[in-house]
Amino acid sequence: MTETVPKYYLLDTNILLHEPLAFLNFDEHHVVIPMVVLEELDNIKDRHKDVSREARTAIRSLENALKDATPEEILAGVPLSNMQGAHHAEGTLSIFPDYQLKQQDAVLNLSENDHRIIQSALAIQKQHQDTKVVLVTKDINMRLKAKGAGVKHVEDYRTDQLIDDIRFLSKGFVEVEGDFWEHVGEVTSAQEGRETFHEVERDVLPTVFRNQYIIDQTEHFAAKVVGYDSEHVRLHDIGFERMMSYRAWGIQPKNIYQAMAMNALLDPAIDLVILTGPAGSGKTLLALASALELVVEQGIYEKIIVTRNTPEIAESIGYLPGTEEEKMAPWLAAITDSLEVLHKHDESMESSLNYIMNKANIQFKSLNFMRGRSIQNAIVLLDESQNLTASQLKTIITRCGTGTKIICSGNLAQIDSYYLTAVTSGLTYIVERFKDYPGSATVNLNGVVRSSLAQYAEENL
Repeated sequence: MTETVPKYYLLDTNILLHEPLAFLNFDEHHVVIPMVVLEELDNIKDRHKDVSREARTAIRSLENALKDATPEEILAGVPLSNMQGAHHAEGTLSIFPDYQLKQQDAVLNLSENDHRIIQSALAIQKQHQDTKVVLVTKDINMRLKAKGAGVKHVEDYRTDQLIDDIRFLSKGFVEVEGDFWEHVGEVTSAQEGRETFHEVERDVLPTVFRNQYIIDQTEHFAAKVVGYDSEHVRLHDIGFERMMSYRAWGIQPKNIYQAMAMNALLDPAIDLVILTGPAGSGKTLLALASALELVVEQGIYEKIIVTRNTPEIAESIGYLPGTEEEKMAPWLAAITDSLEVLHKHDESMESSLNYIMNKANIQFKSLNFMRGRSIQNAIVLLDESQNLTASQLKTIITRCGTGTKIICSGNLAQIDSYYLTAVTSGLTYIVERFKDYPGSATVNLNGVVRSSLAQYAEENL
Protein backbone atom coordinates (compact mmCIF):
# COMPACT_ATOMS: atom_id res chain seq x y z
CA MET A 1 0.00 0.00 0.00
CA THR A 2 1.43 3.36 -1.04
CA GLU A 3 1.37 6.06 1.63
CA THR A 4 0.00 9.46 0.77
CA VAL A 5 2.83 11.99 0.84
CA PRO A 6 1.65 15.35 2.24
CA LYS A 7 1.86 18.16 -0.29
CA TYR A 8 2.60 21.86 0.20
CA TYR A 9 -0.22 24.27 -0.64
CA LEU A 10 0.74 27.93 -0.83
CA LEU A 11 -2.33 30.22 -0.63
CA ASP A 12 -2.87 33.52 -2.40
CA THR A 13 -4.66 36.38 -0.59
CA ASN A 14 -7.84 35.98 -2.63
CA ILE A 15 -8.30 32.43 -1.29
CA LEU A 16 -8.58 33.72 2.29
CA LEU A 17 -10.90 36.52 1.17
CA HIS A 18 -13.05 33.99 -0.69
CA GLU A 19 -13.14 31.69 2.36
CA PRO A 20 -11.37 32.91 5.54
CA LEU A 21 -11.02 29.38 6.96
CA ALA A 22 -9.76 27.89 3.69
CA PHE A 23 -6.47 26.84 5.30
CA LEU A 24 -8.39 24.19 7.26
CA ASN A 25 -9.61 22.44 4.10
CA PHE A 26 -6.41 20.74 2.97
CA ASP A 27 -6.65 17.57 5.08
CA GLU A 28 -3.20 16.13 5.91
CA HIS A 29 -1.27 18.54 3.68
CA HIS A 30 0.98 21.46 4.65
CA VAL A 31 -0.45 24.95 4.17
CA VAL A 32 1.93 27.88 3.62
CA ILE A 33 0.97 31.56 3.90
CA PRO A 34 3.54 34.00 2.44
CA MET A 35 4.24 37.07 4.58
CA VAL A 36 3.02 39.34 1.77
CA VAL A 37 -0.44 37.75 2.08
CA LEU A 38 -0.61 38.88 5.72
CA GLU A 39 0.42 42.38 4.61
CA GLU A 40 -2.36 42.45 2.00
CA LEU A 41 -4.94 41.24 4.52
CA ASP A 42 -3.81 43.98 6.90
CA ASN A 43 -4.35 46.63 4.22
CA ILE A 44 -7.69 45.22 3.10
CA LYS A 45 -9.23 44.86 6.57
CA ASP A 46 -9.71 48.64 6.81
CA ARG A 47 -9.65 49.91 3.24
CA HIS A 48 -11.99 47.65 1.22
CA LYS A 49 -15.26 47.60 3.09
CA ASP A 50 -16.93 44.83 1.07
CA VAL A 51 -14.22 42.28 1.90
CA SER A 52 -12.93 43.79 5.14
CA ARG A 53 -14.99 41.37 7.21
CA GLU A 54 -13.45 38.37 5.43
CA ALA A 55 -9.96 39.84 5.87
CA ARG A 56 -10.51 40.36 9.62
CA THR A 57 -11.95 36.86 10.00
CA ALA A 58 -8.96 35.35 8.18
CA ILE A 59 -6.49 37.30 10.36
CA ARG A 60 -8.24 36.23 13.57
CA SER A 61 -8.36 32.59 12.44
CA LEU A 62 -4.68 32.56 11.54
CA GLU A 63 -3.83 34.15 14.87
CA ASN A 64 -5.91 31.52 16.65
CA ALA A 65 -4.03 28.74 14.89
CA LEU A 66 -0.56 30.20 15.57
CA LYS A 67 -0.97 32.05 18.88
CA ASP A 68 0.85 29.52 21.09
CA ALA A 69 3.68 28.77 18.65
CA THR A 70 7.22 30.11 18.77
CA PRO A 71 8.69 31.98 15.75
CA GLU A 72 10.74 28.89 14.90
CA GLU A 73 7.63 26.67 15.00
CA ILE A 74 5.68 29.07 12.78
CA LEU A 75 8.41 28.92 10.15
CA ALA A 76 8.63 25.12 10.39
CA GLY A 77 4.87 24.50 10.51
CA VAL A 78 2.35 24.38 13.37
CA PRO A 79 0.05 21.30 13.54
CA LEU A 80 -3.50 22.32 12.59
CA SER A 81 -4.91 19.40 14.57
CA ASN A 82 -4.32 21.54 17.68
CA MET A 83 -6.86 24.11 16.46
CA GLN A 84 -10.31 23.71 17.94
CA GLY A 85 -13.42 23.58 15.77
CA ALA A 86 -15.21 21.34 13.30
CA HIS A 87 -12.49 20.58 10.76
CA HIS A 88 -10.44 17.63 9.53
CA ALA A 89 -7.08 19.36 9.04
CA GLU A 90 -4.19 17.12 10.07
CA GLY A 91 -1.38 18.98 8.32
CA THR A 92 0.60 22.06 9.33
CA LEU A 93 0.33 25.82 8.87
CA SER A 94 3.43 27.93 8.36
CA ILE A 95 4.34 31.50 7.39
CA PHE A 96 6.91 31.88 4.61
CA PRO A 97 9.27 34.89 5.12
CA ASP A 98 9.22 36.12 1.53
CA TYR A 99 10.99 39.37 2.54
CA GLN A 100 14.19 37.27 2.58
CA LEU A 101 13.94 36.68 -1.17
CA LYS A 102 16.67 38.44 -3.14
CA GLN A 103 15.93 40.23 -6.40
CA GLN A 104 19.05 38.87 -8.12
CA ASP A 105 17.78 35.31 -7.57
CA ALA A 106 14.17 36.07 -8.55
CA VAL A 107 12.55 35.37 -11.90
CA LEU A 108 10.02 38.21 -11.47
CA ASN A 109 10.19 41.75 -10.11
CA LEU A 110 9.68 41.44 -6.36
CA SER A 111 8.24 44.94 -6.05
CA GLU A 112 4.82 43.48 -6.95
CA ASN A 113 2.96 41.43 -4.33
CA ASP A 114 1.80 38.78 -6.83
CA HIS A 115 5.39 38.25 -7.89
CA ARG A 116 6.51 37.79 -4.28
CA ILE A 117 3.87 35.06 -3.85
CA ILE A 118 4.95 33.33 -7.08
CA GLN A 119 8.61 33.60 -6.07
CA SER A 120 7.71 32.10 -2.67
CA ALA A 121 6.19 29.10 -4.47
CA LEU A 122 9.36 28.74 -6.54
CA ALA A 123 11.53 28.89 -3.41
CA ILE A 124 9.49 26.21 -1.62
CA GLN A 125 9.45 24.13 -4.81
CA LYS A 126 13.28 24.28 -4.88
CA GLN A 127 13.51 23.52 -1.16
CA HIS A 128 11.21 20.46 -1.38
CA GLN A 129 12.08 18.98 -4.75
CA ASP A 130 10.67 15.53 -3.94
CA THR A 131 7.31 16.89 -2.75
CA LYS A 132 4.46 18.37 -4.76
CA VAL A 133 4.20 22.13 -4.18
CA VAL A 134 0.94 23.77 -5.32
CA LEU A 135 0.20 27.49 -5.63
CA VAL A 136 -3.53 28.05 -5.05
CA THR A 137 -5.06 31.26 -6.43
CA LYS A 138 -8.34 32.40 -7.92
CA ASP A 139 -6.56 34.95 -10.11
CA ILE A 140 -6.46 33.49 -13.64
CA ASN A 141 -3.70 35.85 -14.81
CA MET A 142 -1.59 35.00 -11.78
CA ARG A 143 -1.98 31.29 -12.57
CA LEU A 144 -0.64 31.99 -16.07
CA LYS A 145 2.28 34.05 -14.76
CA ALA A 146 3.14 31.41 -12.18
CA LYS A 147 3.28 28.67 -14.80
CA GLY A 148 5.38 30.90 -17.03
CA ALA A 149 7.77 31.58 -14.15
CA GLY A 150 8.29 27.87 -13.50
CA VAL A 151 5.77 26.88 -10.82
CA LYS A 152 4.96 23.26 -11.70
CA HIS A 153 1.56 23.00 -10.03
CA VAL A 154 -0.95 25.89 -10.00
CA GLU A 155 -4.62 25.38 -9.10
CA ASP A 156 -7.86 27.21 -8.45
CA TYR A 157 -9.52 26.75 -5.05
CA ARG A 158 -12.23 24.15 -5.62
CA THR A 159 -13.21 22.97 -2.14
CA ASP A 160 -16.60 24.70 -2.43
CA GLN A 161 -17.15 23.72 -6.08
CA LEU A 162 -19.96 21.18 -6.26
CA ILE A 163 -20.17 20.71 -10.03
CA ASP A 164 -17.55 20.68 -12.80
CA ASP A 165 -19.78 21.91 -15.63
CA ILE A 166 -22.49 24.56 -15.38
CA ARG A 167 -24.59 22.47 -17.78
CA PHE A 168 -25.11 20.00 -14.92
CA LEU A 169 -26.55 22.65 -12.60
CA SER A 170 -30.06 21.82 -11.43
CA LYS A 171 -32.75 23.78 -13.27
CA GLY A 172 -35.38 23.04 -10.63
CA PHE A 173 -37.65 21.23 -13.07
CA VAL A 174 -37.81 18.21 -15.37
CA GLU A 175 -39.24 18.59 -18.86
CA VAL A 176 -40.60 15.19 -19.95
CA GLU A 177 -40.76 14.42 -23.68
CA GLY A 178 -44.23 13.97 -25.10
CA ASP A 179 -47.10 13.13 -22.72
CA PHE A 180 -46.05 12.54 -19.10
CA TRP A 181 -48.65 9.80 -18.60
CA GLU A 182 -47.22 7.75 -21.48
CA HIS A 183 -44.12 7.18 -19.33
CA VAL A 184 -46.11 6.12 -16.25
CA GLY A 185 -47.11 2.54 -15.45
CA GLU A 186 -48.84 2.12 -12.11
CA VAL A 187 -50.17 5.23 -10.42
CA THR A 188 -52.14 5.89 -7.24
CA SER A 189 -54.15 9.12 -7.12
CA ALA A 190 -55.81 10.77 -4.16
CA GLN A 191 -57.95 13.87 -3.67
CA GLU A 192 -57.21 16.02 -0.61
CA GLY A 193 -59.73 18.82 -0.57
CA ARG A 194 -59.35 20.63 -3.89
CA GLU A 195 -55.85 19.29 -4.50
CA THR A 196 -54.91 16.13 -6.42
CA PHE A 197 -51.86 14.02 -5.59
CA HIS A 198 -50.32 11.11 -7.53
CA GLU A 199 -47.85 8.45 -6.48
CA VAL A 200 -45.82 7.13 -9.40
CA GLU A 201 -42.98 4.63 -9.52
CA ARG A 202 -39.48 5.97 -8.85
CA ASP A 203 -38.28 4.59 -12.20
CA VAL A 204 -40.34 7.29 -13.95
CA LEU A 205 -38.32 10.04 -12.22
CA PRO A 206 -35.00 8.46 -11.12
CA THR A 207 -33.31 11.81 -10.35
CA VAL A 208 -35.72 13.68 -8.13
CA PHE A 209 -35.74 16.15 -5.25
CA ARG A 210 -38.31 18.05 -3.21
CA ASN A 211 -40.14 20.98 -4.81
CA GLN A 212 -38.87 19.97 -8.22
CA TYR A 213 -41.38 20.79 -10.95
CA ILE A 214 -42.44 18.25 -13.58
CA ILE A 215 -43.83 19.45 -16.92
CA ASP A 216 -44.31 17.79 -20.29
CA GLN A 217 -44.44 18.90 -23.92
CA THR A 218 -48.21 18.54 -24.28
CA GLU A 219 -48.76 21.74 -22.24
CA HIS A 220 -51.36 19.96 -20.10
CA PHE A 221 -49.41 18.38 -17.25
CA ALA A 222 -47.62 20.36 -14.54
CA ALA A 223 -46.83 19.04 -11.07
CA LYS A 224 -44.47 19.47 -8.14
CA VAL A 225 -42.60 16.80 -6.18
CA VAL A 226 -43.79 16.85 -2.56
CA GLY A 227 -42.11 13.66 -1.37
CA TYR A 228 -40.33 10.51 -2.45
CA ASP A 229 -38.71 7.30 -1.24
CA SER A 230 -36.73 4.52 -2.91
CA GLU A 231 -39.82 3.15 -4.68
CA HIS A 232 -42.31 5.99 -5.24
CA VAL A 233 -42.51 9.71 -6.00
CA ARG A 234 -45.43 11.78 -4.68
CA LEU A 235 -46.57 14.55 -7.00
CA HIS A 236 -48.89 17.49 -6.42
CA ASP A 237 -50.84 17.83 -9.67
CA ILE A 238 -51.12 21.60 -10.15
CA GLY A 239 -52.11 21.62 -13.83
CA PHE A 240 -50.63 23.58 -16.72
CA GLU A 241 -53.57 25.98 -17.17
CA ARG A 242 -53.83 26.65 -13.44
CA MET A 243 -50.14 27.55 -13.25
CA MET A 244 -50.41 29.83 -16.27
CA SER A 245 -53.35 31.65 -14.64
CA TYR A 246 -51.36 32.82 -11.60
CA ARG A 247 -51.50 36.54 -11.01
CA ALA A 248 -49.41 38.73 -8.73
CA TRP A 249 -49.71 42.52 -8.59
CA GLY A 250 -51.20 42.61 -12.08
CA ILE A 251 -48.50 40.37 -13.59
CA GLN A 252 -49.22 37.02 -15.25
CA PRO A 253 -46.59 34.51 -16.40
CA LYS A 254 -45.66 34.65 -20.08
CA ASN A 255 -44.36 31.07 -20.19
CA ILE A 256 -44.41 27.92 -18.06
CA TYR A 257 -41.01 28.75 -16.57
CA GLN A 258 -42.31 32.02 -15.16
CA ALA A 259 -45.41 30.13 -13.96
CA MET A 260 -43.25 27.68 -11.99
CA ALA A 261 -41.33 30.61 -10.50
CA MET A 262 -44.57 32.32 -9.42
CA ASN A 263 -45.80 29.09 -7.81
CA ALA A 264 -42.67 29.04 -5.65
CA LEU A 265 -42.66 32.79 -5.02
CA LEU A 266 -46.29 32.90 -3.85
CA ASP A 267 -45.99 29.84 -1.59
CA PRO A 268 -45.39 30.98 2.04
CA ALA A 269 -44.18 27.47 2.91
CA ILE A 270 -41.11 28.00 0.71
CA ASP A 271 -38.61 30.19 2.57
CA LEU A 272 -35.89 30.29 -0.10
CA VAL A 273 -36.56 30.80 -3.80
CA ILE A 274 -33.61 30.78 -6.20
CA LEU A 275 -34.20 32.23 -9.66
CA THR A 276 -31.55 31.76 -12.34
CA GLY A 277 -31.68 32.59 -16.02
CA PRO A 278 -30.54 35.01 -18.71
CA ALA A 279 -31.04 38.78 -18.72
CA GLY A 280 -34.59 39.65 -19.66
CA SER A 281 -36.17 36.42 -18.43
CA GLY A 282 -38.21 38.27 -15.79
CA LYS A 283 -36.41 37.31 -12.57
CA THR A 284 -36.53 40.73 -10.89
CA LEU A 285 -40.03 41.65 -12.10
CA LEU A 286 -41.58 38.37 -10.92
CA ALA A 287 -39.79 38.56 -7.56
CA LEU A 288 -40.93 42.13 -6.92
CA ALA A 289 -44.53 41.56 -8.08
CA SER A 290 -44.84 38.46 -5.89
CA ALA A 291 -43.30 40.29 -2.92
CA LEU A 292 -45.80 43.15 -3.26
CA GLU A 293 -48.65 40.65 -3.52
CA LEU A 294 -47.57 38.84 -0.33
CA VAL A 295 -46.89 42.04 1.66
CA VAL A 296 -49.62 44.46 0.55
CA GLU A 297 -52.47 42.26 -0.66
CA GLN A 298 -52.13 39.18 1.55
CA GLY A 299 -50.37 40.75 4.55
CA ILE A 300 -48.27 37.64 5.19
CA TYR A 301 -45.03 39.64 5.54
CA GLU A 302 -44.41 43.10 6.97
CA LYS A 303 -41.77 44.58 4.68
CA ILE A 304 -39.57 44.13 1.64
CA ILE A 305 -35.79 44.47 1.98
CA VAL A 306 -33.91 44.88 -1.29
CA THR A 307 -30.15 44.38 -1.42
CA ARG A 308 -27.43 43.33 -3.83
CA ASN A 309 -23.69 43.04 -4.11
CA THR A 310 -21.53 45.07 -6.47
CA PRO A 311 -17.73 44.84 -6.64
CA GLU A 312 -17.29 48.61 -6.55
CA ILE A 313 -19.97 49.45 -3.98
CA ALA A 314 -17.57 49.64 -1.03
CA GLU A 315 -15.43 52.21 -2.75
CA SER A 316 -18.23 54.42 -3.98
CA ILE A 317 -21.20 54.33 -1.64
CA GLY A 318 -19.64 56.41 1.11
CA TYR A 319 -19.10 59.36 -1.20
CA LEU A 320 -22.66 59.48 -2.48
CA PRO A 321 -25.04 62.00 -0.88
CA GLY A 322 -28.19 61.17 1.06
CA THR A 323 -29.51 58.36 3.21
CA GLU A 324 -28.56 54.71 2.87
CA GLU A 325 -31.57 54.15 0.57
CA GLU A 326 -30.50 57.08 -1.63
CA LYS A 327 -26.90 55.85 -1.71
CA MET A 328 -28.05 52.39 -2.79
CA ALA A 329 -30.42 53.67 -5.50
CA PRO A 330 -27.90 53.61 -8.42
CA TRP A 331 -27.19 49.91 -7.83
CA LEU A 332 -30.84 48.99 -7.35
CA ALA A 333 -32.16 50.63 -10.51
CA ALA A 334 -33.40 47.22 -11.70
CA ILE A 335 -35.88 47.23 -8.81
CA THR A 336 -37.09 50.78 -9.41
CA ASP A 337 -37.36 50.01 -13.14
CA SER A 338 -39.56 47.02 -12.30
CA LEU A 339 -41.69 49.14 -9.98
CA GLU A 340 -42.25 51.58 -12.82
CA VAL A 341 -43.29 48.73 -15.14
CA LEU A 342 -45.82 47.51 -12.58
CA HIS A 343 -47.38 50.99 -12.29
CA LYS A 344 -46.83 52.49 -15.76
CA HIS A 345 -50.58 52.64 -16.48
CA ASP A 346 -51.46 54.49 -13.26
CA GLU A 347 -52.78 58.03 -13.56
CA SER A 348 -49.85 59.36 -11.54
CA MET A 349 -47.00 56.88 -11.59
CA GLU A 350 -44.80 58.90 -9.21
CA SER A 351 -47.57 59.10 -6.61
CA SER A 352 -48.24 55.37 -6.98
CA LEU A 353 -44.56 54.54 -6.50
CA ASN A 354 -44.31 56.67 -3.35
CA TYR A 355 -47.51 55.13 -2.00
CA ILE A 356 -46.32 51.55 -2.63
CA MET A 357 -42.84 52.25 -1.24
CA ASN A 358 -44.48 53.28 2.04
CA LYS A 359 -47.30 50.73 2.01
CA ALA A 360 -45.00 47.76 1.36
CA ASN A 361 -42.26 49.28 3.56
CA ILE A 362 -39.67 48.74 0.81
CA GLN A 363 -36.17 49.31 2.17
CA PHE A 364 -33.03 49.51 0.04
CA LYS A 365 -30.13 48.24 2.15
CA SER A 366 -26.45 47.68 1.53
CA LEU A 367 -25.09 44.17 1.94
CA ASN A 368 -23.37 45.15 5.19
CA PHE A 369 -26.82 45.76 6.70
CA MET A 370 -27.48 42.00 6.52
CA ARG A 371 -24.54 41.14 8.74
CA GLY A 372 -25.18 40.92 12.45
CA ARG A 373 -28.94 41.32 12.06
CA SER A 374 -31.83 38.93 12.51
CA ILE A 375 -34.51 39.78 9.96
CA GLN A 376 -38.08 38.85 10.97
CA ASN A 377 -41.34 38.73 8.95
CA ALA A 378 -39.83 40.17 5.79
CA ILE A 379 -39.20 39.31 2.17
CA VAL A 380 -35.56 39.78 1.22
CA LEU A 381 -34.84 40.35 -2.48
CA LEU A 382 -31.18 39.57 -3.16
CA ASP A 383 -30.50 40.74 -6.71
CA GLU A 384 -27.37 39.97 -8.78
CA SER A 385 -26.42 37.16 -6.37
CA GLN A 386 -24.14 35.53 -8.97
CA ASN A 387 -21.43 37.94 -7.74
CA LEU A 388 -21.46 36.55 -4.19
CA THR A 389 -19.26 33.81 -2.79
CA ALA A 390 -20.67 30.81 -0.93
CA SER A 391 -19.55 32.23 2.43
CA GLN A 392 -21.18 35.61 1.70
CA LEU A 393 -24.47 33.94 0.80
CA LYS A 394 -24.26 31.82 3.93
CA THR A 395 -23.87 35.00 5.99
CA ILE A 396 -27.00 36.50 4.40
CA ILE A 397 -29.22 33.41 4.52
CA THR A 398 -28.37 32.73 8.17
CA ARG A 399 -29.61 36.25 9.03
CA CYS A 400 -33.16 35.32 8.04
CA GLY A 401 -35.24 34.68 11.14
CA THR A 402 -38.81 33.55 11.72
CA GLY A 403 -41.32 34.28 8.98
CA THR A 404 -38.76 35.57 6.47
CA LYS A 405 -38.62 34.60 2.80
CA ILE A 406 -35.47 35.22 0.78
CA ILE A 407 -35.45 35.42 -3.01
CA CYS A 408 -32.01 35.06 -4.64
CA SER A 409 -31.84 35.90 -8.31
CA GLY A 410 -28.93 36.06 -10.70
CA ASN A 411 -27.55 35.42 -14.16
CA LEU A 412 -24.50 33.16 -14.13
CA ALA A 413 -23.49 34.50 -17.55
CA GLN A 414 -22.97 38.00 -16.09
CA ILE A 415 -20.47 37.56 -13.26
CA ASP A 416 -18.57 40.77 -12.49
CA SER A 417 -16.27 39.43 -9.79
CA TYR A 418 -12.63 38.94 -10.75
CA TYR A 419 -12.34 35.64 -8.90
CA LEU A 420 -15.68 33.92 -9.49
CA THR A 421 -16.77 31.73 -12.39
CA ALA A 422 -20.13 30.14 -13.15
CA VAL A 423 -19.16 26.93 -11.33
CA THR A 424 -17.60 28.65 -8.28
CA SER A 425 -20.28 31.33 -7.80
CA GLY A 426 -22.16 31.28 -4.52
CA LEU A 427 -25.40 31.19 -6.53
CA THR A 428 -24.36 27.88 -8.10
CA TYR A 429 -23.33 26.62 -4.66
CA ILE A 430 -26.69 27.27 -3.00
CA VAL A 431 -28.64 25.87 -5.96
CA GLU A 432 -26.85 22.56 -5.42
CA ARG A 433 -26.84 22.69 -1.61
CA PHE A 434 -30.55 23.56 -1.26
CA LYS A 435 -32.02 21.60 -4.16
CA ASP A 436 -33.46 18.91 -1.85
CA TYR A 437 -34.36 21.15 1.10
CA PRO A 438 -38.17 21.05 1.69
CA GLY A 439 -38.31 24.80 2.32
CA SER A 440 -36.63 25.88 -0.92
CA ALA A 441 -37.29 25.85 -4.65
CA THR A 442 -35.13 26.62 -7.68
CA VAL A 443 -36.40 27.68 -11.09
CA ASN A 444 -34.29 28.41 -14.15
CA LEU A 445 -36.24 30.94 -16.21
CA ASN A 446 -35.49 29.41 -19.57
CA GLY A 447 -36.16 32.10 -22.14
CA VAL A 448 -35.86 35.85 -22.65
CA VAL A 449 -39.16 37.75 -22.63
CA ARG A 450 -37.78 41.31 -22.57
CA SER A 451 -37.63 41.76 -26.35
CA SER A 452 -36.57 39.98 -29.52
CA LEU A 453 -33.46 42.19 -29.54
CA ALA A 454 -32.53 41.14 -25.98
CA GLN A 455 -33.10 37.48 -26.84
CA TYR A 456 -30.93 37.71 -29.96
CA ALA A 457 -28.17 39.43 -27.95
CA GLU A 458 -28.32 36.77 -25.23
CA GLU A 459 -28.01 33.97 -27.79
CA ASN A 460 -25.48 35.46 -30.20
CA LEU A 461 -23.18 37.90 -28.39
